[in-house]
Amino acid sequence: MTTLLVITLIVLAFLGTPLFAIIGFCALISFHNAEIDLAGIFIELYRVASTPTLIAIPLFTFAGFLLAEGKTPQRLTRLSQALLGGIPGGVCHMVLVSCAFFTAFTGASGVTIIALGGLLYPLMLKEKYEQTFSLGLITSSGSLGLLFPPSLPLILYGLVAQVNIDKLFLGGILPGLLMIVIVGLYSTVKSRTFKIQTQAMHWADVKSAVRDSIWEIPLPFIVLFGIYGGIFTVTEAASVTVVYVLFIQSVIYKDLHPIQDIPRLMRESMVLVGTILIILGTSMGFTNFLIDEQIPMQLMDWMQEFIDSKITFLIVLNIFLLIVGCMMDIFSAIIVIVPLIIPIAKSFDVNMVHLGIIFLTNLEIGYSTPPVGINLFISSSRFKEPVVKLYRATLPFLGWRLLGLAMITYIPTLTLFLVNLSGGS
Repeated sequence: MTTLLVITLIVLAFLGTPLFAIIGFCALISFHNAEIDLAGIFIELYRVASTPTLIAIPLFTFAGFLLAEGKTPQRLTRLSQALLGGIPGGVCHMVLVSCAFFTAFTGASGVTIIALGGLLYPLMLKEKYEQTFSLGLITSSGSLGLLFPPSLPLILYGLVAQVNIDKLFLGGILPGLLMIVIVGLYSTVKSRTFKIQTQAMHWADVKSAVRDSIWEIPLPFIVLFGIYGGIFTVTEAASVTVVYVLFIQSVIYKDLHPIQDIPRLMRESMVLVGTILIILGTSMGFTNFLIDEQIPMQLMDWMQEFIDSKITFLIVLNIFLLIVGCMMDIFSAIIVIVPLIIPIAKSFDVNMVHLGIIFLTNLEIGYSTPPVGINLFISSSRFKEPVVKLYRATLPFLGWRLLGLAMITYIPTLTLFLVNLSGGS
């Protein structure tokens, strides 16, 4: 019966059955076989729904949809180009900064590639950058902003792992900057081999770009200084962000029509949020069963037979999470995998904030890791190029990002410095 059940679930997955239905089905069968009241699953759904910080997810998601739908990508690209275009590899740095900012607020790297790719790719080709290099940079940059606040994956990890979200926001800043610097240095060196001519910065262009983006520039600072200045909580920051973005997009810039566009974007963003919440509820119910059956403890016992140090555990964890990042979307991976690895990580004395940043760094790299990283296929569709060509384009960036991952993993201070500076443990 167990074999038949596993085969059935695999077939359902390949037929495109929604993930929440498969997880929920597993939970129901498992609870029934263990003679546990099925109400436990729905109690877990209620517990998730009553979490105070949960409201931050739909609010930040809606704000991201508003930014993506308006002309923020164009203004952001122009601002970055005006500020960074005059330094060696300036266009590459502009791509990195623009993508990181956009992904931090949308929480979805695929949206960044679709929204910014059409602007950035022709610009790089116009500046005489090699086509393969341009494809690799944009595809790899699509997920760079996942470590920066107010990234939705950071919030979701905090909810699932029951870790303070403020500390996660602080913990992701230096690792996120490190990844941008590493890719930026590589891009600068490559720019010299392409003999790209730098252009002098024109203050008139800078002033014009700043003037056009003057309402969007303060957005990340409002979130960061508001939270860490003690002015408002993460949930209140999400509310402020939505009101602010709604105001500037529909009243100041008038990119969005209040009647035609806003209700549609509300509906589209809440469909995504509903998907996340359903998966979250069903998987937390199933996770409770696994914990009751001591599955994480059994995994830990099995691992301790072969793994006897924290360093070895982190090596195995990174390999495992890179594979997971290729196979699953980031929200599902957080919900399904995090509860299983937390007890094992604690046994090796891994800090939970550090674990979260390691987890998300792996998944953001996995998005563009051959052969099945989702961003490879999004870029292939967006730029009308064979996916095999995207494999070749992203491999050099993959190597440098793995170097950054190693530094983040084995130098915990990168993650914990700002957390400890703010008084966190």
